[in-house]
Amino acid sequence: MLPQKQAEEAIVSNFSETEHETREEDKETDEQHSMFSVKNFLWHGGSAWDAWFSCASNQVAQVLLTLPYSFSQLGMLSGILLQVFYGLMGSWTAYIISVLYIEYRSRKEKENVSFKNHVIQWFEVLDGLLGPYWKAVGLAFNCTFLLFGSVIQLIACASNIYYINDKLDKRTWTYIFGACCATTVFIPSFHNYRIWSFLGLGMTTYTAWYLTIAAFVHGQVDGVTHSGPQKLVLYFTGATNILYTFGGHAVTVEIMHAMWKPQKFKYIYLMATLYVFTLTLPSASAVYWAFGDQLLNHSNAFSLLPKNGWRDAAVILMLIHQFITFGFACTPLYFVWEKVIGMHDTRSICLRALARLPVVIPIWFLAIIFPFFGPINSAVGALLVSFTVYIIPALAHMLTYRKASARQNAAEKPPFFMPSWTAIFYGREWAVDPPHIHMGCTLLSRAILYS
Repeated sequence: MLPQKQAEEAIVSNFSETEHETREEDKETDEQHSMFSVKNFLWHGGSAWDAWFSCASNQVAQVLLTLPYSFSQLGMLSGILLQVFYGLMGSWTAYIISVLYIEYRSRKEKENVSFKNHVIQWFEVLDGLLGPYWKAVGLAFNCTFLLFGSVIQLIACASNIYYINDKLDKRTWTYIFGACCATTVFIPSFHNYRIWSFLGLGMTTYTAWYLTIAAFVHGQVDGVTHSGPQKLVLYFTGATNILYTFGGHAVTVEIMHAMWKPQKFKYIYLMATLYVFTLTLPSASAVYWAFGDQLLNHSNAFSLLPKNGWRDAAVILMLIHQFITFGFACTPLYFVWEKVIGMHDTRSICLRALARLPVVIPIWFLAIIFPFFGPINSAVGALLVSFTVYIIPALAHMLTYRKASARQNAAEKPPFFMPSWTAIFYGREWAVDPPHIHMGCTLLSRAILYS
């Protein structure tokens, strides 16, 4: 346990020093001390609670409104079981990513590498542990996934606001919300999402319980039917949408790096997932119970619920949360772009914001071109999330600790409930090759090709 303890102490020491330096720079005078204390409370978040709020808020946003649609494709039982399965497996691979981050960070600490003004990202972890080819793979999958995730949020904003105000077409709303979401260029890092993460999770919680209660109050429609999976293609299309729900791993390393003590991240993603279950399972089940097969033609749950003040409030809160989720998805892309052009270590927020604009513009353009998000959710889930969430982290962990010497000197030992490396190996094997993921990818690809 000695190498692990030393690695954790080194990381904690480095983060404490960095945070101390940041706070000292903020407190220029005694008169400003109280003002910046409030600023630090709202702006500088690096605790385990901040990470929990970020993970939970990032996991479920617009996809909350499409899960009832997925239940109509899967059936009630499969919808519930796949949510639990994908959520738990996603938590396991998030744990694996955290282990690899700690390993990479501890090795760099021994080399006296400083990460002041530098945010570690997943592709850098892969590069440091496995080499440049893995860096290219991680960079390609993560950036593509985050790009389309950002596009989905903009499309979803236009789709949702249309239920309140249909005087403007959806593309015009996309122009408007694209301009609003572009303001995320001013948020430096995940360290500064404290208040936004808290508010975002509160908004999602309201929307989820609104869907649940509104569905029960509305009751079942006349002649409701629950046919369940009618076609194999629809079954796996619904499964990939659920897969997308628990696919927030593309920002896991950035959230960890924003923590003062990142070694505490081990079980945070699991705790966040368990809370997300309390939102997704009741809402999706209730709406599917009420409307049944009608959902096959309505990918957005708002479209079937009666228009009233409660629904309009849910729509508005989801719009604000999608702005936050857009920031979550775009911020890692901002970091990558900053590193490419040599602006990542710049302290000026305005200069960094200006440098980030070329990232927002193509996302805005793609959202205007593709004004639908249901099929994009499924395509992203099948073709990108399966690799980003399951396959790449598990394979990277296997290769990093394939030698006995690497396992013996590992900065992070196996968890208490898996005391042997053999148990971890079988867990990673299941994450790499769950049969339905590959079958789902194949079937969805065929559906897209022959539709």
